[in-house]
Amino acid sequence: MDKQTAIEAHREKNGKIQITGLVPVATKEQLSTYYTPGVAYPCLAIKEDKEKSFEYTLRGRTAAIITDGTRILGLGNIGPEAGMPVMEGKALLLKKFAGVDAIPVCLSAHGEDEIVRIVEAMEPTFGAVNIEDIETPKCLNIVARLRSSMGIPVFHDDSEGVAIVTLAGLINALKLAGKAMGEAKIVINGAGAAGIGIARLLARAGAENMVLVDTAGALYKGRAERMNGAKEEIAAETNPRMEKGTLQELARGADVLIGVSARGAFTAEMVKSMAGKPIVFALANPEPEIDYEEAKAAGAFIVATGRSDRPNQVNNLLAFPGMIRGLLETRPTRAEPEMSIAAAKAIARFVGRKAGVDMIVPDPTDRKAAMTLAAKVAGAVARTAVDMGIATVRKDPGAVEADTKRDVKNYARYEARMLKKQGAGA
Repeated sequence: MDKQTAIEAHREKNGKIQITGLVPVATKEQLSTYYTPGVAYPCLAIKEDKEKSFEYTLRGRTAAIITDGTRILGLGNIGPEAGMPVMEGKALLLKKFAGVDAIPVCLSAHGEDEIVRIVEAMEPTFGAVNIEDIETPKCLNIVARLRSSMGIPVFHDDSEGVAIVTLAGLINALKLAGKAMGEAKIVINGAGAAGIGIARLLARAGAENMVLVDTAGALYKGRAERMNGAKEEIAAETNPRMEKGTLQELARGADVLIGVSARGAFTAEMVKSMAGKPIVFALANPEPEIDYEEAKAAGAFIVATGRSDRPNQVNNLLAFPGMIRGLLETRPTRAEPEMSIAAAKAIARFVGRKAGVDMIVPDPTDRKAAMTLAAKVAGAVARTAVDMGIATVRKDPGAVEADTKRDVKNYARYEARMLKKQGAGA
C-alpha cells in the first residue's frame, strides 16, 4: 500500500466509521416515540435504576477506545490527533469481527491523574473501556487505577491482547514440542506493557520458570538499575532462581524465547544455544527480533512473528474483538485474568487438527476463520464470567456466541453491499 493511496482512502469518506440510526424517524409518531415526549419514559426509568441504561441506550453494546497518542502503533509519540486513524481502525475491526460499537476517544491530556479522571467521568456512556497506545509504565498504572475505581470492565489491548494470542500460540507450540508450561524455561525480552502483560498471563496459566530481560539485563527482585513500579512488581513474580545476566546468557538452555523488543535483538547463536526443539516468538513490529528464515535455519522448531507474510502471525485481532464482546454481553465489573486465559484456550482450540509447526494460531488473514473465532472467544469469556460469579448479566455462553455470529454475518452482508456499490460506481 503506497502513501498516496492510503491518504486518499482516508480522505474520501472523512475517516472510516460513522454513527447511523437504528430506527426510523419518518413519521410524527416515530418522532414522538424516539424523541420528545416518549424519550422521557426511558429517562425516568434510568433515573430510578441506572442499570437500565445498558438496556435502553447504546451503552450496553458500546466500548470506548482511549488513547493519549503517546505510543501509537510503531509510530511513537505522535499526539492524539495523529492517533485517531489507528483508533478508528480499531473501532472498525470491533464492528466487523464482533459486532461491537466502539467510539475512539483521543485525549489531549497526558498526566496519569488527568486521564484517570476523564475516563472515570465517561463511565455513564460506555459498557467497557479499552486503553490503547499509551506509553509505558503510565498505561499500566492507568489500567490498574481504573479497574479499582470503575464499575465496568477495562481492557488493555497492548498488554492483554498480545498476551492472549501469545499464550494461545504457546499452548499449541509446547504441545507440539512435548514440553509442559510449568517446566519450560521461558525468556521474555522486553519489559514494557507487552512483555509485562505476557509474563503476567503466562504466570497465571502455569508458567513457573520465567525471566524478563530489558536493556540492563535480567529483571530480578531487588534490582536497582532502570526499574519502575511495574518492573519491580513483575520482577517479584518471576525469575524464581534470581538469574542475572544478559539476554545472550539467559537464552542459553531456554525452551522458549519471546521478544517484544526491537529488530535484531535475537541472533542465530542465541537460537542455537537454546534447549532442544526451541520455540521462538519474535514479535517486534514491523521487523521482528530475528527473521523467520534465519531462526529456522538456526534450528528453531517453531517460529512466530507479528508479520502477515510469515507463518504463525501473533496478531491481537485474534483476541480483542471477541474479548470485548464477551465483556459487554455479561458485564462483569472487572476483566479478570481467567477470562484472558479462557480466550487464549479458545483460540488454541480453534486451530484444532490443523495444528503444526507453521500453524499454532489461526490465520488472521483467513476472513471466515477470523469471523467465527471472535464468536468462540466471546462465548468463552462469557462462560468464565458466569462461572466466576462476577457476571452482572448471566447470559448463556451459547447465546453470546450465536448473537456474535449473527452480528458478524450482518456486517458481512453490509460490507458486501458496499463493495457492490463501489464496483457499480467504478
